[in-house]
Amino acid sequence: MAFYEHVVIARQDISPQQAEQLNEDLKAIIEGLGGHIAKIEYWGLRNLTYRIKKNRKGHYSLLAIDAPAAAVHEMERQLGLNEDVLRTLTIRVEELDLELSPILARRDRERERERRDDFMPV
Repeated sequence: MAFYEHVVIARQDISPQQAEQLNEDLKAIIEGLGGHIAKIEYWGLRNLTYRIKKNRKGHYSLLAIDAPAAAVHEMERQLGLNEDVLRTLTIRVEELDLELSPILARRDRERERERRDDFMPV
């Protein structure tokens, strides 16, 4: 099996729960065809660089996948039929990076900094 990183951008007017459900549906497709999802990161609602299908924002998700090519092709086919999906990108990689992505790592650092600032004596 090969390793893939897959990014999905969903429409801005779906709820975060629906975006998470989309991730679970993708996981079911991959695992149903003999693959494995090593990591799913939901990055949240983020601004798009340019409008896509009249949307200025989108729900971003990153998936680290270990699956046969047929499973990835089926997942991409299903995403192409889904009206909630604006864009997808699948890249084959040599090995899966299971650490936090830079986007979530930066968010965690900012939260930690805010937490420290809240407890600083005045």
